[in-house]
Amino acid sequence: MTDNHNDSAHRHGAEPRMSKYDEALAKYDTGISDESVREAVRKLIAEKVHENDTPEVKRFLMGCIELTSLNTTDSDESILALTERVNQFEDAHPDLPHVATLCVYPCFARTVSQSLEVEGVGIACVTGGFPSSQTFQEVKVAETALAIGDGATEIDTVMPVGKYLSGDYEGLSDDLGELKAVCGERPMKVILETGCLKTAANIKRAALLAMYAGADFIKTSTGKLQPAATPEAAYVMCQAIREYHDQTGIQVGFKPAGGLNSVTDALIHYTIAKELLGEKWLTARWFRLGTSRLANQLLSEIVGEETRFF
Repeated sequence: MTDNHNDSAHRHGAEPRMSKYDEALAKYDTGISDESVREAVRKLIAEKVHENDTPEVKRFLMGCIELTSLNTTDSDESILALTERVNQFEDAHPDLPHVATLCVYPCFARTVSQSLEVEGVGIACVTGGFPSSQTFQEVKVAETALAIGDGATEIDTVMPVGKYLSGDYEGLSDDLGELKAVCGERPMKVILETGCLKTAANIKRAALLAMYAGADFIKTSTGKLQPAATPEAAYVMCQAIREYHDQTGIQVGFKPAGGLNSVTDALIHYTIAKELLGEKWLTARWFRLGTSRLANQLLSEIVGEETRFF
């Protein structure tokens, strides 16, 4: 970003004035090293994950799943069939929690909202030029508003990663702030696409900027690029959420998504959230798992036999 005031101050020998974004970031330790994060995650996994490998935790995780279908081949028929499976789950497994949300493209919000019968299951839509965030801001706003109009109760949108990497923190914040205004009281989950950010320091700064811009959740990835959710990214994001809460008193949720291929993956991310954020975050209101394949695996472990319900 160009700041004429800063340029003028620099020419006159004064210290350049920090932008409000840099001032906000200066309150946090963003100089973390990748190696220190890797070592902390290695230690945490070795010492803590086994404690959470219990039937109770797996039941809890079942209720945190955002059952996701974001395929080029999706149709009204396939999304309706998935919604019907969610409707049938309560009768088939009345002793288990239902999934937290169905997550679909915005053009299917009406299909889900008109056919979903289970109270308490949210309708999450990916908007804002998902998965790249590379479209006109007017299109992002319109798509978000249309999804909400068709029944979306939560919005997942991708942070403009290119703006972050080029240092345009103002543009990034303005874009997200405008989308949050459209969402109103509905939760807005901001996807950082951590695989594109590369370093722990970048992930932490991006997480903090997203929260200051109005994110109600921060989410690791779209699942369309690799690497997607990693324990290291989760660790840094949870660290940022905790420190942001300490600074502002505002609680922000955490959603790992993409690359959650096994029950062990889910337990690792749960453990990281538990250790860094604490019990206050261990509800389906503040912790979610974005996945299309994990539901059947968790269900199979809970019931003790291979099950393909979804």
